[in-house]
Amino acid sequence: MLSLISLEFRKLLASRSARIALLVCALLPFLWSFAPRLNEILRVDLVSGWQLPAVSIGVAVQFLMPLFIAVTVAEMIGAEVAQGTLAPLLLRPVSRTRVIVGKLVVALFFPLLLVAATLLGSLVAGIPHGYGEFRGGTGLGPGLFQGVGMLSPSGALSEVLRGGLLTWVMLMPVAALSLFFGVLLLGTSAAALATLATLSVLRLMVVFPDGLQRVLLTSYLNLYVTQGSLTQALVLLFIYTLGFSLMTIFAFDRRDL
Repeated sequence: MLSLISLEFRKLLASRSARIALLVCALLPFLWSFAPRLNEILRVDLVSGWQLPAVSIGVAVQFLMPLFIAVTVAEMIGAEVAQGTLAPLLLRPVSRTRVIVGKLVVALFFPLLLVAATLLGSLVAGIPHGYGEFRGGTGLGPGLFQGVGMLSPSGALSEVLRGGLLTWVMLMPVAALSLFFGVLLLGTSAAALATLATLSVLRLMVVFPDGLQRVLLTSYLNLYVTQGSLTQALVLLFIYTLGFSLMTIFAFDRRDL
């Protein structure tokens, strides 16, 4: 199983889509670090490099990261179907379930790679702003950018890491959904469009009652800044991830390839 996962990781990192996505996530923070109208548009006046990760994640997570995930994860199935390499793989003495689980594990870790690239790029781009103690917040902790007083470097790092992990968790269902559509539609473009369309439709359901909002996936795409109890959100995101994953495995086992 580990060999399958390792193989899928190598194929993922060799794909142009993944490389472009990681490069963009790493470089965009440099744009925000000196953008002259950042305060006017986002109402953020950077006083510390610790605040740049929140700006970068906040901008990328609304559209760019879901787009990168939808295309790159869908390509894990679509590209192999187009190249004719998936069917021969299934002729080997390896069960279909092991093959798709290997792809699923890699797909679920891809958002973590995007988040890590974003955080790394942000921390490098934020060097001119400094990483000492400052008054305010990182944008990922209590009080957001306003903060609750003086914040130490260790406290800021803790908030940034917490925000990064929560961003990964909230994007995992998107990756699982994209792989499911990849199996269902056997095409990169169609699967990516289906994933983005699903997210768009869920966002449009904001006009429905609050009871429905509490169970929508898109209601938790701001989890990285959420304070207080996260139990309900984490449980719901786990259910979405598990549900899409099981649907993917079921569909792959029965799909005529």
